[in-house]
Amino acid sequence: MHWAVGVAALLGMGGQYRRKCTMGQVRIRTVLDRTQHRTIQQQGCQSMHVLVTGGGGYIGSVATERLIERGYHVTVLDNFERGHREAVHPGAVVETCDLRCTDAVTDIVRASGADAVMHFAALTLVPESVEQPGPYFATNTAGGLNLLRAAADAGITRFVFSSTAAVYGEPAELPILEDTTKSPINPYGASKWMTEQMLDSFSHRYSINHAIFRYFNVAGATHDRGEDHDPETHLIPVALQTLLGKRDHFTMFGTDYDTPDGTAIRDYVHVVDLVDAHITALERLDQPLGAMNLGTASGYSVKEIVDAVARVTGKDLPIRIGPRRSGDPAALVADSSRARELLGWTPRRSTLDDMIGSAWDWYQRHPNGYST
Repeated sequence: MHWAVGVAALLGMGGQYRRKCTMGQVRIRTVLDRTQHRTIQQQGCQSMHVLVTGGGGYIGSVATERLIERGYHVTVLDNFERGHREAVHPGAVVETCDLRCTDAVTDIVRASGADAVMHFAALTLVPESVEQPGPYFATNTAGGLNLLRAAADAGITRFVFSSTAAVYGEPAELPILEDTTKSPINPYGASKWMTEQMLDSFSHRYSINHAIFRYFNVAGATHDRGEDHDPETHLIPVALQTLLGKRDHFTMFGTDYDTPDGTAIRDYVHVVDLVDAHITALERLDQPLGAMNLGTASGYSVKEIVDAVARVTGKDLPIRIGPRRSGDPAALVADSSRARELLGWTPRRSTLDDMIGSAWDWYQRHPNGYST
């Protein structure tokens, strides 16, 4: 499917989603405890300043946490429509802004003094993207264009983009390699693929060294930050919410796939392993790194995950068997050899016990998410 048709207007000056927002409407700067930043400087830690978009989201908040723990200065840019202000590490400076607001994004990026961008902000629900493609191209693609223009204008030369393995669509061969044909089958994957292409063009024109990460499923938590989506659609948190009494049962969709146990196989990576790959790439962007897959190359089946949930939590999960969902392939796994070779990356925490155990610990402390 060709997604570029009709999107050109969206990215142009006259696109209906291009906004010129006033600062009073979209930009709210939260000035946090500056003594923390002075302490970092006195300790002689990393001096690089990183702008993290989507820092109130699941992955972006963990990235902010890990960056600050390593001594980086961090500015978070997020509109907090789906992210959580409570998820942002208190050592970060926060700019509340929508990526679709061209002028505000330009001003914030320039004023931040950032040396690098780590771009997580996006709309990510595949079914929603099919029903409402406009916001996905407006936020993920046009918003990404605004960010790239702002980065180029500010002279930023390091850019890490958190993309998705949805850019591949349904590949014929597994595991998926980086040069596998890009054939996204939904607007979410298409919007990310278009952003990748824009980043490549901007990198050549403005000498922005970049890294792109593609992955399928992320799970797990740190002590303070976990997964809190509304609605929640991801398998592991849905299973854990069922154990917490938030759902009546867990539905296993399809048990007749051509896999060893009959259930679908998907690639998973622990959120800390994922974020550490992003940070390692950031540190090595003295030259372009290009696209890299992140995953285990083998994946886990739905039944393996369900069995692990019961084992790790010590609780029986009420299960119902449902039919296959339309369009769900039997297996999707990515080859991450390139990330291992270029970054020395190893998914040390991406075992089912660690991903489920850390998420379960977080949910027990935060049964209602960040509103707890």
